[in-house]
Amino acid sequence: MKMITQVLLGLALLIPTLSYAEVIEVATFTLKEGVTYEVFAPIDKAVEVEHVAKQPGFISRETAKGQDGEWLVVVHWVTEEDAEASMRSFMQVPAAADFMAKIDASTMVMKHYSK
Repeated sequence: MKMITQVLLGLALLIPTLSYAEVIEVATFTLKEGVTYEVFAPIDKAVEVEHVAKQPGFISRETAKGQDGEWLVVVHWVTEEDAEASMRSFMQVPAAADFMAKIDASTMVMKHYSK
């Protein structure tokens, strides 16, 4: 009986994640020459707080630095449309100008994956 209860509890915890289609947005890029992690991290966080996290369909966002100025951003969205709408409105956000000024836009690669 204990085993059945554990299985049912586990399934109940999964139901919220199964109730919507999830899109994972992965972006990679390189910071411009001379831009350090210490300079860029607060700018990146401002983009998250001022724009991305406020968008419809936003689930979560995380970033990580790599070597030689490489940067990774992973955002989870409810739908592909939510991800695309956020990107379309991105350049209108005040924090976006500073963000874009610090990255080498020619190195940016963005892809969407569905769960």
